[in-house]
Amino acid sequence: MAKRKIIVTVAPTSNFHGKEANAALPEQPKEIAEEVYCCLNAGASIAHIHARDINGRPTNDVNVFKEIKAEVTAKSNIITQFSTAPAMVPESHIDDGLQVLEAEPEMASLDCGLMQAYTPNFIKPTLWDRDWLTNAAKIMKERNIKPELEIFNHAQLEDVVNIFMPMGLFDAPASFNFVFGMQKINQGSIQFSMENLTHMVRKLPSGVFFGAMGIAQQQHQATIASLLLGGNVRVGFEDNIYYRKGELAKSNAQLVERIVGIATDLGYEIASPDEAREMLGIKKVEATKSI
Repeated sequence: MAKRKIIVTVAPTSNFHGKEANAALPEQPKEIAEEVYCCLNAGASIAHIHARDINGRPTNDVNVFKEIKAEVTAKSNIITQFSTAPAMVPESHIDDGLQVLEAEPEMASLDCGLMQAYTPNFIKPTLWDRDWLTNAAKIMKERNIKPELEIFNHAQLEDVVNIFMPMGLFDAPASFNFVFGMQKINQGSIQFSMENLTHMVRKLPSGVFFGAMGIAQQQHQATIASLLLGGNVRVGFEDNIYYRKGELAKSNAQLVERIVGIATDLGYEIASPDEAREMLGIKKVEATKSI
């Protein structure tokens, strides 16, 4: 009997915190590419990426994302997954994140519902309403960019399964990522618990992939629970800068190595980037009209 393959995603940098939180967090394109390469060697097959400008401020500048992609793909064949979230700066707009699709990642995050962010520099609603999500999903489908469906609560899952999927917005198999632990800074989020994760897994239709991630101390709990329930995992400095309580992680690769070790101890195999592409049905990205 073939062993189940696990897809490991790493989120090496952040839209919220930078080097002030952990000096090992990569911010610039060459730094990110080197970190992603190390994570690939540790077992990651997808890199979920945010960007910062030369001064370290979060940005959605498509040229910065193009530079990151060029640096990453020059060093590895890892799957590039760009975040479509607006940069956490006061002047950002909900649509700003869509410009990163012009950099032609193989995958992109699609946050699936209304939320209210509370950070020192960004206190406003993020209006991922149904019309916006429909438009974003259509753009991704036209370009063969695989959406990672970011689910922050049960209502968002109901919307995706009962409204968006029947519209044919996502090519099979759909890929879900359950996000836990952002409730302190993001109204509309829920904390990790086995009850919350199990409930959402039971609501999924057949033939889809799912994974779970947790913020800060919830990361390790959420990823291990996801493995046990048949899902994939995401780790990295975007979500958690610590290896254990009071001990900063030395690198993103250290976090990847830990979850890979647990997955293999449980009898699973780790998917390579090409195996993950086949599993997720990732196609060759095609540039169409400008967004």
